[in-house]
Amino acid sequence: MALASSSTGTPPVESVIELERDYLLQNYSRYPIVVRRGKGCWLYDAAGRRYLDLISGIGVNALGHAHPRILRVLREQAGLLIHCSNLYYHDYQAPLAKQLAERSGLHRCFFCNSGTEAMEGALKMIRAHGRRIHPEKYEIVSLENSFHGRTLGALSVTGQEKYRRDFEPLLGGVRFVPGNDEAALEAAVSERTAGIVLEWIQGEGGVVPLRVEYARKARELADRFDALLLFDEIQCGLGRTGRYFAYQLAEPPVLPDIAVVAKPLACGLPLGAILANEKAASTIGPGMHGSTFGGGPLACRVALEFLDILDGQLLHIHTAGGYFRRELCELARHHSFVREVRGFGLMVGVELSIPGKELVVEALKEGLLINCTQERVLRFLPPYVITEPELERAVKILGKLFKKVKPPEIGEPAP
Repeated sequence: MALASSSTGTPPVESVIELERDYLLQNYSRYPIVVRRGKGCWLYDAAGRRYLDLISGIGVNALGHAHPRILRVLREQAGLLIHCSNLYYHDYQAPLAKQLAERSGLHRCFFCNSGTEAMEGALKMIRAHGRRIHPEKYEIVSLENSFHGRTLGALSVTGQEKYRRDFEPLLGGVRFVPGNDEAALEAAVSERTAGIVLEWIQGEGGVVPLRVEYARKARELADRFDALLLFDEIQCGLGRTGRYFAYQLAEPPVLPDIAVVAKPLACGLPLGAILANEKAASTIGPGMHGSTFGGGPLACRVALEFLDILDGQLLHIHTAGGYFRRELCELARHHSFVREVRGFGLMVGVELSIPGKELVVEALKEGLLINCTQERVLRFLPPYVITEPELERAVKILGKLFKKVKPPEIGEPAP
């Protein structure tokens, strides 16, 4: 099929959609817009209509779109060096590792391309750690309702059957326990346990936070049974909660042996990282793990710029998130189908007693981009640079949509 060009040099919307139908795997359920550009907290479609972006590429575009400092670094570095094999040094990988180590309280760093790839490497650390102690020390304890990625290893520790069922049998030796149930966690951990894997806030699971006491129990059990404690900070880390890492919400922080990060790290360029203390890092020696693209000069230089910007954004994330949650709670008071507003910083979930997918579609029509997890939880991951007037606009749109909802009658089962 020939691809027609419009006067702007971009393909017509119809051609884009037709090409997708003919040539791409049909694994995404896309909404019917073709996005052409972004600026700040706004995206613009092929017709020039703008949308307030409160999902930010599922937490990736944390500084919004076309941030001037990020654009400057991209242009400069693209003209110098985009890729360099890990056979050699370049100017930005080690300084980025140092910056992440200082902010995380961990010691060493490995760079890869995505969150799920970071999880794969971290699981190898856990298995290698256990094998050094005993051949039978290979079990991993993870949480029900968790999500850690879509590769086979990451799926093996993902506690949601809908993601796992088509690919089983997966990695053996994984035990799933309910979150925030300390007794169940303690019963599952033993001398055979090599690692404990937790999301401080379950994002895909519905923006569900762990209790600090539960995380401390996980730390104590990992120490007692010589297991590695891994925190998945792919969605909730790197500023999303108003702290560099979600585990720093606790006072004092509950420090893991391993943390994995990705989404906002390079502001849209593929970059993930494993952060590890010396105990965990010592499990991986020369030749045991690697990445062709991970930690390239372009992505690392952008990530250094991101961290420098993030240092000045944390207070704003905290205050803007507090404002947003207060406004959502006020909205919830007037609508009985809203069960709970929860989250930290600019990671917010609104749990409903009704399915939320139709509200996502209606919000799109009103120029607001959000999404829904666990069928009934509206999830908001706004850019860190969002303003109170933009958040107010979002709440007004939600209020307009909520007024149209007919909640179930008392005694009537929710649909």
